[in-house]
Amino acid sequence: MTTPRINVSARLLDLTRNLSSITELETYLHALLSAVKELTGSASASLLEYDETAKEFFFNSMLWFQGDQVRSARVPVQGSVAGWVFLYGKPVAIDDVSKDKRHYKKIDELAGFTTKSILGVPVILREKTIAVLEVFNKLEPYTNEDIWIAETISALIAASLQNDSLEKKIQSTQDEARELEQLKNEFIAIASHELRTPLGLILGHATFLKELINNPDHEEQIDTIIRNATRLKEIIENLTSVDNYESGSALLKSRKVSVERIIEDVAISFSDMAKKKSIALRTETEPTQELLVDIDGGKIAIVLSNLVKNALTFTNENGQVIIRGEQHPEYVKVSVQDNGIGIPTSDLNKVFDRFYQVESHLTRKHGGMGLGLSVAKVMVEMHGGRIWAESKEGEGSIFSFLLPVRKTQPLPQTPFKS
Repeated sequence: MTTPRINVSARLLDLTRNLSSITELETYLHALLSAVKELTGSASASLLEYDETAKEFFFNSMLWFQGDQVRSARVPVQGSVAGWVFLYGKPVAIDDVSKDKRHYKKIDELAGFTTKSILGVPVILREKTIAVLEVFNKLEPYTNEDIWIAETISALIAASLQNDSLEKKIQSTQDEARELEQLKNEFIAIASHELRTPLGLILGHATFLKELINNPDHEEQIDTIIRNATRLKEIIENLTSVDNYESGSALLKSRKVSVERIIEDVAISFSDMAKKKSIALRTETEPTQELLVDIDGGKIAIVLSNLVKNALTFTNENGQVIIRGEQHPEYVKVSVQDNGIGIPTSDLNKVFDRFYQVESHLTRKHGGMGLGLSVAKVMVEMHGGRIWAESKEGEGSIFSFLLPVRKTQPLPQTPFKS
């Protein structure tokens, strides 16, 4: 008896819609086998998947009640209907298997099942047969419509197997990424801890020697030691700051602080660096506004220092850097603007990533490890704030961050996600 096509179409449409919401592959495959069994009027169905290593088939899914008895069984490529379908990549319908040598009888013996007729179709993925779908024992001969139904179901099987494979690969990749991140964090923590003590001794003894030696030639050498040791100390502190935030061990010591005062202090601390490059470094704040906000002043000073240092580093001689502070009802905005080399648009969303460098030749010329901006990002976010960059290559950049006056107040949208 032929199933009405409208029922076939409705059932196949429902199965297709469910493809995108698979939670368990085994359950979905069982539903597909049940559907192909009912829509073709067969007594049973099974899915045989090809094992590339063993060069034979195993039962991926089946409807037989005796499934446990045959689940571990294997079906050879030679001397089986599944093998013929696999080798030739096309369907086959056999109305009387007793007259066809391609039928593999051992499975019938194991399952206590008598196969009388069989329809097999290939499950094809990327133009390669990966499995065979079989239905058994229809009371009438299998028709072209049955073949069409089975091939449609086999396409859904292929899609579900591919989705499952991709999900497993994604999960494996995520697990590997988490493991690598953990190893990286452990290395940073150990390296930072082990470097602190010898570095402190180098700085301490170098400073002591500088006070004892009055020879200008020797002082220059000692200054070089102190300068580079200080640079290493800064790198370690930056690594630790990011690691502490990501591990959740960073703490805020918040109190009411004047951001206007932080801006002035940071500008003064970088005045010598600006003078050496003949860069005009100035501040712009409203004289009557202290820009008071509840923050950890030391951490926000680090944020602003990293932004100013970055601006001075990538601004050519005779350029300018402006630090602005603005008071808004719900937040304080601080920005650092320069007319330096700028940043390519494609890199704007990446500049806050740890160790990210816009261009390798800039790293070689200006130094740095790509940590300053990532430190600034994590420290702003610790305060519930937001940081972003705007830039036009060759014309300069503006780095801005917002600090909420009240932690529960949502901040306005910014041009780029940090």
